[in-house]
Amino acid sequence: MAHQKKKITISILIPFVVCMLFFSIMIWQKYRASHDLSDTPAPPRTEGRRSVTLFFASDGTYLVREARDIDPCDDDSSCLKSILDELQNGPVGEYLETIPEGAAVETILLEGPLATIEFNSSFSESMLSGSSAEMLAVYSVVNTVNANFPDIHQVKINIDGNSGAVLKHLDLSEPLSPDYSLELLAVPNPEKSVTGSTTTSKGAVP
Repeated sequence: MAHQKKKITISILIPFVVCMLFFSIMIWQKYRASHDLSDTPAPPRTEGRRSVTLFFASDGTYLVREARDIDPCDDDSSCLKSILDELQNGPVGEYLETIPEGAAVETILLEGPLATIEFNSSFSESMLSGSSAEMLAVYSVVNTVNANFPDIHQVKINIDGNSGAVLKHLDLSEPLSPDYSLELLAVPNPEKSVTGSTTTSKGAVP
């Protein structure tokens, strides 16, 4: 009789153990799946377009601001490159471009409050004659960098590998600070994307 009860108990325990093993395996597989999923890198986030400020020329004597939207970028260097590319593309309004034809940014180096920007040789070779053209071209770059990256206080412009470049009227051998006094004092027009300066203009560039 006892032997028969033992056989009954074993016959009940075997299916129970099998079921426990089955569910244990399923739980383990789910755990592994969830663990593997958590180790998978998340896809990169795509942020919205960024509004930036560009500096162009007005009447060949002043700088003016124009707003522009650019695509999302991964870091400050790529963002600055996109901004300067837009500056090179020229204004969409009635203002004048400042960067010489064919000039392009070759490298950008950000070191704390200093940005070093290297242009190709066209930046100097295709520059319009006159000190005003040089001042507007150079400070459209410097002011654009500082307006969009306030932590960058100075900009060093190199030309075709030359860190001591000198234009006909302007020395580029030292880093330059932004000069917002070159802006034209204007009343903002809400119907346009262009905004005027809130600083005092010092008049025409000498």
